[in-house]
Amino acid sequence: MNAVREYLGRNVRQYGIVAALLVIVLLFQVLTDGRLLYPNNVASLIQQNAYVMILAIGMVMVIVAGHIDLSVGSVVAFVGGLCAIMMSQWDLPWLLAVVLSLGVGALVGMWQGFWVAYVGIPAFIVTLAGMLIFRGLAIVLVGTTVAGLPSGFIAISNGSVPNWFGFVGNLDVVTLVIGAIGIVAFAIAQWRSRTSLRRHELAVEPLPAFVVKIVLAAVLIGVVTYWLSLSSGGTPIVLLIVGILIIAYSFVLNRSVFGRHVYAIGGNRHAAVLSGVNSRRVDFGIFVNMGVLAAVAAVITTSRAGAGVAAAGMNYELDAIAACFIGGTAVAGGVGRVSGAMIGALIMGVLNMGLSIMAVDAAWQQAIKGLVLLLAVAFDLLSKRRAALS
Repeated sequence: MNAVREYLGRNVRQYGIVAALLVIVLLFQVLTDGRLLYPNNVASLIQQNAYVMILAIGMVMVIVAGHIDLSVGSVVAFVGGLCAIMMSQWDLPWLLAVVLSLGVGALVGMWQGFWVAYVGIPAFIVTLAGMLIFRGLAIVLVGTTVAGLPSGFIAISNGSVPNWFGFVGNLDVVTLVIGAIGIVAFAIAQWRSRTSLRRHELAVEPLPAFVVKIVLAAVLIGVVTYWLSLSSGGTPIVLLIVGILIIAYSFVLNRSVFGRHVYAIGGNRHAAVLSGVNSRRVDFGIFVNMGVLAAVAAVITTSRAGAGVAAAGMNYELDAIAACFIGGTAVAGGVGRVSGAMIGALIMGVLNMGLSIMAVDAAWQQAIKGLVLLLAVAFDLLSKRRAALS
């Protein structure tokens, strides 16, 4: 029991943010008279906030390495507008337009990564310039709105996985199968990670804490699966896209050489360079990756709107940064997880949806989200000071 208590004490930030999400969900469930967790609202929550999750995945890597990216919202508008033009004016197949858009995002990332990694201009300045450059290009390129997009493209954000297996009562069987696969995959991944740590004689969490974590995760996945299976469409297609990205980038950050180099640079850049880490190459790769993920978010956003809009992506960079900080990413770099950023993104999404259902004025919504961000960062700093003193 003492080992469990000690482990929870060391990971209070990680588990505290999960508890905060649950408290916020329950609070808005009460304040909205149960409307927050209507099955269709749960599906809409995922569809409306997919862009935050995707951008937050890339932003975690940027912040962990000690940088910041203020340009992602403008990049979303620029790439999304270009993608819409490819389909509506150039008559390209929507799948080809999506692939080309990802390539444009990579080029944008190369442009910004070059100035940061090889010229040495601080990322804050480079991406602030990028925010202005790509917003201006989006306005010039798109004008007002580019509509008339193919139905297949629009289904990326608005469609659901086809129900091949029918229903059990009112429950979508495909959604139930996907949820069950998710639970099993999570349990296997956690067990393999624990086994690997023990094999290398590294510290692992106490077995009771490990079991509780698996059970709680299974319950949460099961509850979300149940709600989605009752929704009108079942599993949103965009949820599968986000899920694949979460799995892939969790592996990259936790298991790959590149991920370890990102953490090393963020923890102590000078020591990492002395240890043989090519910091320029890592910084360049981080911004190329951020450009690609911004392009993915652009595709999702354009698909959701059904048109390319010059004003798309406004304040997206702030949403992504806030999701990372709320999810436990350290302001100074070196610390951060994809899973934490996803929880932060869900907190932002629940706040948005709950306040909208309650018909709270948009200005007050912004103020409340800003206060939540401030409290999250303050809690992180106070936790670190307490740990240092002890």
